[in-house]
Amino acid sequence: MQRMGNYLVIVFVFIISITAGKAQTNQLFGDTLRIQLDSAESIFLRNNFQILAQRYNVDAQKALIIQAKLLPNPNFSFGIGPLNSLYDPLSIYPNSNFFTNNELTPTISQLILLARKRNKQIKIAEANAKLSEYQLFDLIRTLKYTLRTDFFNIYYAQQSAKVYDKEIKSLQQVVNAFNQQQGKGYIAEKEVIRVKALLYSLQSEYNDLINQINDTQSELRLVLQVKNTYIQPIVDEQKLAAINPNKYAITTFIDTAYKNRTDLQIAKANNNISKLNYEYQKALAVPDLTASLNWDKQGSYARNFYYVGVAMDLPFFNRNQGNIKSAKSTIDYTTASQKTVEAQVEEQIYRSLQKAYDNNKLYQNIDPSFFSDFERLQNEVLLNYQKRNIGLLDFLDFYDSYKQNVLQINAIKLNRVNAFEELNFYTGTNFFN
Repeated sequence: MQRMGNYLVIVFVFIISITAGKAQTNQLFGDTLRIQLDSAESIFLRNNFQILAQRYNVDAQKALIIQAKLLPNPNFSFGIGPLNSLYDPLSIYPNSNFFTNNELTPTISQLILLARKRNKQIKIAEANAKLSEYQLFDLIRTLKYTLRTDFFNIYYAQQSAKVYDKEIKSLQQVVNAFNQQQGKGYIAEKEVIRVKALLYSLQSEYNDLINQINDTQSELRLVLQVKNTYIQPIVDEQKLAAINPNKYAITTFIDTAYKNRTDLQIAKANNNISKLNYEYQKALAVPDLTASLNWDKQGSYARNFYYVGVAMDLPFFNRNQGNIKSAKSTIDYTTASQKTVEAQVEEQIYRSLQKAYDNNKLYQNIDPSFFSDFERLQNEVLLNYQKRNIGLLDFLDFYDSYKQNVLQINAIKLNRVNAFEELNFYTGTNFFN
C-alpha cells in the first residue's frame, strides 16, 4: 500500500512539473503570430538572410560581366640614363650624364587578344551570372518547400495537441472527483490508479508532441527570420478539401517541371559553362599579340629614332593541352549530371502524383460527421462514467479510441497536403495553394 501511495505521488508531481514547464515555455515567446500561408511567404521573401546573401552573389556575378568586357590596359615604360657620367671622345656628345646629353627610351605597348578570347570571356561571365540566378531561384524553391511543409506540420500538430489538451482536462476533472471521495470507499483504489495512469500517459504523449511542435517552430522561425514569436498557422480547411489532383494531366506537370525546375536549369547552365570553358581553353592555346610604339632619343644609329614592334609567345612547349583535356572531360561530367536530373524529374513527379492520388482517396473516405459525433459521444461517455453507468474499461477504451482516430485523421490530412506540396516542389510551380 505504501508503494502504491508513492506511485501516486510520483504521478502527481509529474503532472505538476509538466504544467509548470508548459507555463515556462510560453514565457519564452513575447508574441503569438497568427498568420496565413501567403503572408508567411511574403515575410520569408523579404527577411530571409540566405536569400539576401544569394542576391548579393547574383550582383557580384553580374559585375564580372562588366569586367570581362573591359579591354586590357596599355603598358607604358620609360628609361633614362646614364646614371653615372660618361666620357667618349668618339661620340657626337663626348660628355653625357643623367641630365645632359642623356638617353631616353619611352615605349607604349598594347596587348591584343586573339582567337576571340575576350568574347569567350564575356560569354562565360554571362553564363555564370545566369547560373547564380538559377541558384537563387532554387534556394527560394527549397526554402519555400520547407516553409510550407513546416507550416502545415505545425497546424495539424496543434490540432492534435488540442485533443490531448481536451482529454487531459476531462481526466483531470475525474481525478479531482476521485480525490474528493478518497477514503470514503466509493471508488476502488485500482480504478483510481488506472485513470491516473491514463492521465500520466496522455501527459507524456502531449509533452512529446509539444516538443515536436517547438522543433518545427524553431525551423520555421529561422526561415521567416522572426524572433521571440510563437507561430500559429491559419488554414482554410474548406479550401484544402477542394484540392483535386485530377485537375491537371500528368503531361502538364512534366512539361512545367522541364520548364521551371531550377535544379534542372542549374544542370543545363553548368553544362553550357563547361562547353564555353572548353572553347575558351582552346583559344588560350593561341598566343596573344603585343604591339608597341617606341622612341629612342640617341641610343640607336640615328638620333630621335621612332620604331614599332610586335611580340608573341611561341607555342612550342605549352599549348594548353592539359586544360583543354580537362575542359573536355568536364563536358562529359556535366552532360551526365544533366541527364541524371532529367531522369529524376519524371520519376519524382510520377511518385508524388501517385501519393497525391492515394492520400486524396483515403481522405475522401473520411466521414465528415466524425468529429462532431465523437465529441458529442465523448461528453456523454464522461458523464455516464461519472454517474457510474459504464465501467472503467469502456471509459478508458473510448478515450483511447477517440485520441487514436483523431490523430490518424490529422495524419491523413497532413500526408495529403504534403503530397500536394511535393508536386509543387517537383514541378517548380504552385499548382496547389
